[in-house]
Amino acid sequence: MDIKPFGVEIWMNEYELKCELNLAETCVESITIAQLLTLAGRNDTDLSELLPMKMTYGAIEGSDRLRNAVAALYEGQKPENIVATHGTIGANALVHQALVSRGDRVISVIPTYQQHYSIPESIGAEVVPLVLREENGFLPDLAELKRLATPGTRLIAINNPNNPTGALMDREMLLAIAEIAREAGAWLLCDEVYRGTDQDGSGMTASVADLYEKGISTAGMSKAFSLAGLRLGWIAAPRAVIETVMHHRDYNTISVGMIDDHFAALALEHRDKILARSRSITRGNLKILADWVESEPAISWVRPRSGTTALLKYDLDMPSRDFCIALLQETGVMFTPGSTMEMEGYVRIGYANAPEILVAGLAKVSEFLARRGKGRNSA
Repeated sequence: MDIKPFGVEIWMNEYELKCELNLAETCVESITIAQLLTLAGRNDTDLSELLPMKMTYGAIEGSDRLRNAVAALYEGQKPENIVATHGTIGANALVHQALVSRGDRVISVIPTYQQHYSIPESIGAEVVPLVLREENGFLPDLAELKRLATPGTRLIAINNPNNPTGALMDREMLLAIAEIAREAGAWLLCDEVYRGTDQDGSGMTASVADLYEKGISTAGMSKAFSLAGLRLGWIAAPRAVIETVMHHRDYNTISVGMIDDHFAALALEHRDKILARSRSITRGNLKILADWVESEPAISWVRPRSGTTALLKYDLDMPSRDFCIALLQETGVMFTPGSTMEMEGYVRIGYANAPEILVAGLAKVSEFLARRGKGRNSA
């Protein structure tokens, strides 16, 4: 099976350990196990409950405790509608592998996480891009989607909140997309790994799994929950989809690690405190970033409404990869080139790390722009 190289992941693998200030990171500032225990009202003596844990494969679909905790994130999902996966990346891959066949018509928004168009393309599906445009606030054009979603379309893949733009589809728009999918007879897959980080209100937007009878939601512990090291995600979907997914999952996952399952369940049982921390970081840091963008004449954007990332358009005559390499070499600051996400002329910033890292990194970017006669302090 031929598949396109994964642009973002190749970039991260090559440069993530070579930077001084990582403004390409997409997870809310990661927490330690000690911090998790504190947020859960525990202490290190509670680690003793792991000592008698026998290292078997554990519950194949995920423990009852974990699936109950995941189901509680949704309005209408039950534990039997949940299966644990190896991160959200594993959840997305399994859905595409289970539902898409050669010749199927798949619509994917772009930009998004590359899995959602490169995996079905590698299977031999006809992948039709729905390009998110800046003039629409990087939200889908529903008229265009309706035109593309011809009868018999197999799957529509969206991403909410969107990576890399931070655009957010509200319940009304999701219901409109669900109706378009319903008319076409399509499954609707929504990658919701950033769910819980909305800039307004409770921070938790509606989930596709709760809004459409053929809706499938994927998510995990990495972004909003600051626990990427657990490598634990899940699929929330109709039971028929879960059963189909399980046929494929038996070949590449079997089960998730018992320790990952344990700590993920603990975190989800205390999700209010963890998500409150995440929203405090993302909301505070977005204000810092917004002030910086406002002050830099060479930078423009569509302000994110959720998530941990933003696309920055830059006024420099150089490709985004060259921009990011020069920035890294001169300042130690790491961005992600827009070219890795089919968005040349932009760079992606992750703004959910520690505030002092963001402030220090942005100051160095300002120096970088000033040296090229494009900064706020340029002569």
